This record gives sequence, C-alpha cells and structure tokens, in this order.
Amino acid sequence: MTDEHRTSPRTLIIGGHGKVALLLEPLLVERGETVTAVIRNPEHRADVEKTGAQAVVADVESLDLEQLTNLLSGNDAVVWSAGAGGGSPERTYAVDRDAAIRAMDAARDAGAGRFVMVSYFGAGPDHGVPEDDDFFAYAEAKTQADEHLQASGLDWTVLRPSALTLDPPTGRINAAAEKAASVPRGDVAAVIAAVLADASSIRRIISFNSGDTRIADAIRS
Repeated sequence: MTDEHRTSPRTLIIGGHGKVALLLEPLLVERGETVTAVIRNPEHRADVEKTGAQAVVADVESLDLEQLTNLLSGNDAVVWSAGAGGGSPERTYAVDRDAAIRAMDAARDAGAGRFVMVSYFGAGPDHGVPEDDDFFAYAEAKTQADEHLQASGLDWTVLRPSALTLDPPTGRINAAAEKAASVPRGDVAAVIAAVLADASSIRRIISFNSGDTRIADAIRS
C-alpha cells in the first residue's frame, strides 16, 4: 500500500472509560486517528462517544486469547490503561497481570505491533513492596506484565507515571526523576499521545513526575 492510500492510524484503548483514557481519546481523535475504546459497562458508551472515539463493550478479564485477538484485529496500536482498581489480590492478578499479558499476546497475533502500557512509578523487580502490604499484589502484577511486554517482540513502551492527580495539566514533565511525586492525569494522557507518535520511545521505560520539560522533549531519547 502506498503512503497516499494509507488510512489514519487505528488505536485501541483498553480501559477506555478511565480518567486518563477519557482525556487521551480526544487528543488522538483530534489528530486524525481512529480510536476504539474498550469499556466493560455499556452505560459508559455515551461518555466515550463524546470524545469522538468508538466504544466497544467487552470484559477483557473474561476474554480468552482468541477472543482478544479478534477484538484487537485491525488496529495498529494498543494502549493498556485498564486496572482492577484495588480489591482482592486475586482480581488484581487476573486483570493487571493475566488479562494484560493475554492482550499483549493477542496484539502480536492480531498484527497490532505497537503497545503502550500504563504502569506506575516504581514498578519492577526491585519495587520493594513487602508481601504483607495491600499494594503488593498490584506491584507484582504490574511488574510481571511489564516484563512480559518487554519480551513480547512488540514495539512497546512502558510508561510509569507517579501518583495521579486531577490538577490542570501543564504540558511539562520530569522524565529523569529518581523518586516518585505526582503528575496530573491530563499530562499522562498527553504523554501517551506523544509516545504513540514518537518512534524514539519504542522499547523504552519512561518514568515521570510533573516537571519543567515539555513533554515532546522529555520523552525524546
């Protein structure tokens, strides 16, 4: 296919009704992408469609690999912005690790080669969360999902924002911080949009807080 006949990029967002996702969707739509948002609750369809994205109702926790592959088919990029949102360790592992890993394998099988994972600042084998801490299951689930993505063969980016706030976005971050602080959700959405458009972010882990560097400059390798 020649460049002049290419269609707009197609991006699928898993966790499409999350606070970050609802801020990301209009950013991608405005720059001409075809955006599909996967949601669990059909009552959230209107919120998603207001952003210009297409809503698809599906529970990724319950879909097997073949079903997920069908769901992701036809897309160029996948953004994982879903999560169990706390609760039992069993459900945390089921969503934040197992469903995420199936989605990565499905993206590979579906030919959706670009995958952006929204993780958290501090994830990794040295996350340091003790086993008796309520946060342990999430830390372990995200760490294992991130590691699987890095070995997947996909064009991956792992984003690790610090504590999310509802403050107005600034368009600026600190991607060199060694300790977690906080960052507005609107800036996280802008970072996701920026890495999707910047090939230098492929196969990189980007941890960030709010800061003083323009997002486009902060993510450029």
